[in-house]
Parts: sequence; structure tokens; C-alpha cells
Amino acid sequence: MTRTAIVNQIRRLRFDADEMTQSDLADAIGVTRQTIASMEKGKYSPSLDVAFRIAAVFGVPLEEVFQYQAVEQK
Repeated sequence: MTRTAIVNQIRRLRFDADEMTQSDLADAIGVTRQTIASMEKGKYSPSLDVAFRIAAVFGVPLEEVFQYQAVEQK
């Protein structure tokens, strides 16, 4: 069965940014490290404000960080 979900590339973007830590990203956008971890695991979808701040940190369009797509449900 498939469903749609918001997926993200935060972990890859952090790795590409000289292996930025979750804590560094959290500090840069004003959230907790646990919030970043939850987003990376797909357990939390950020507000638009937080999503745009993440994109700004990496200097990429919002669509490069977050995508809405079909995923297989387990």
C-alpha cells in the first residue's frame, strides 16, 4: 500500500555541508537537536517558517530540502 508523505534531504544536506551536526543546524535555525533528528526520521514535519530557515542555511530552494511523494507503507 502506498501513501503520500513529506520526505526530506536534511541528513544529506548536512553531510554535504562539511558534515554539519544536528546540533549546529538546530542552533542555526532556533530549534532543538531532537527536532532535527525527528525531522530526519520523518516523524515530524516542520512549520513553513522552519522549513524556509533550513533551506536558507543550506542556500538551496525549499524543494531541494522537502518533497511530497508517494512512499510504501510497511
